[in-house]
Amino acid sequence: MKFVRFIPLLTVLIFANCKMDKKQEVSTPINEPTVLDKIALAHGFDQWNNVAQISFTFNVDRDSNHFERAWVWNTMSNEVTHISGTDTLVYNRRQMDSTALKTNAGFINDRYWLLAPFNLIWDQGNFTYTHMEAEIAPISKKPMQKLTIVYGTDGGYTPGDAYDLYFEDDFLIREWVFRKTNQEEPSLTTTWEDYIDHQGFNFALSHKKANEDFNIYFDDVTIIKKQ
Repeated sequence: MKFVRFIPLLTVLIFANCKMDKKQEVSTPINEPTVLDKIALAHGFDQWNNVAQISFTFNVDRDSNHFERAWVWNTMSNEVTHISGTDTLVYNRRQMDSTALKTNAGFINDRYWLLAPFNLIWDQGNFTYTHMEAEIAPISKKPMQKLTIVYGTDGGYTPGDAYDLYFEDDFLIREWVFRKTNQEEPSLTTTWEDYIDHQGFNFALSHKKANEDFNIYFDDVTIIKKQ
């Protein structure tokens, strides 16, 4: 998805008469960043073009159970390495067979949990959105801004799904709600916390449910930048 760059303020001088003794300044407005831009930029989207490779391990702790899988994504070639236990699969997202397609569904899920703010730019045109200036966040019960995005019903792994993102004036996501197929009732509600500043990116490493022994979290997050 192409990101809209800001254009400089353009001032045009218009001379009022042939003697050129009067002038009027007429300005065209700059392109103001949208709320989508502001959230993506707050999480470091302006650094993404410098990334050659990102690797991370996606973990889920639920009660006494633990699940994890590791990923290495070469963003230039779109090659993905999937590591789960003793199994390793390498595939290219530009040409996938049935096995790779199944594995890629997991990659899309895990990458979304880490990079969802960037999908606000990458996925534009595939969702509609509404922005509310003041809503009560579901876990903290604090007033926050709320962005709701609803994906289209065609294509993708989970068509028609909706997300409610809650954030403060720094535009870092603090909580979110996933609503499968845009149903009214939440399917999953978690925090966005344990932020780290990593090479210009702000990553939320933990996503916890309220009053439950449940945590989706990341470790071994590594970025290799282009030379």
